[in-house]
Amino acid sequence: MAQKGLCSRREADFYISQGWVKVDGKIVDQLGIKVYENQEIILLDQAKQSQHSKLTVILNKPVGYVSGTPEKDYKPAASLITTTNCSHKPPKNFINNKSLHSLAPAGRLDIDSEGLLVLTQDGRIARKLINPDSDIEKEYLIRFKGDLSQAKLNLLRHGLSLDGKQLKPAKVNQINRDQLKFILKEGRKRQIRRMCKQIGLNILKLQRVRIGRIRLGSLPLGQWRVLKSGENF
Repeated sequence: MAQKGLCSRREADFYISQGWVKVDGKIVDQLGIKVYENQEIILLDQAKQSQHSKLTVILNKPVGYVSGTPEKDYKPAASLITTTNCSHKPPKNFINNKSLHSLAPAGRLDIDSEGLLVLTQDGRIARKLINPDSDIEKEYLIRFKGDLSQAKLNLLRHGLSLDGKQLKPAKVNQINRDQLKFILKEGRKRQIRRMCKQIGLNILKLQRVRIGRIRLGSLPLGQWRVLKSGENF
């Protein structure tokens, strides 16, 4: 079910245990049953309703907050998801949302960077954004210090490796004397910072401004909003 993009593995276990899954027209309510690729898997309405109730938000993460597990003396970005930090009126069920604590970042954004961060309770969205085979673009703006030649710019676009593995081609354009725009389809740990370090550039500021079709836009720093119905990555 997770491989087909229907839900996450954890959600699949829950839906199966509730009897909300059909395989070739028959309800399956026991875990561990083998299913082949050519078999039809359908989620019942109860499972779909459960998915629709899951919250997905976008946050303009400031520097100093970690996207995942909190580090010593630093707070997780999820701690900013409060009624006072919402850029629009919070959803009606926000205060009573018992699953709020389960909002998890769908992708990383390091502690020294700011910008668009997605937090979701929906395993389908998380898998879509985090899956190593995903080709969803992530767009970043960086301000740098150092000398940038055409040869170095070409290396940023294609030719560098991290941890012994060659990086996928990237779209990198120089906006002005000290600013670059990166568009990546992968997300190695501190990838842009490590790429720039290899060619002698020092990053002064790094901001993520887009993931797929979702843009940061005018969302104020430190604030969040709910992903609207019809908005897709």
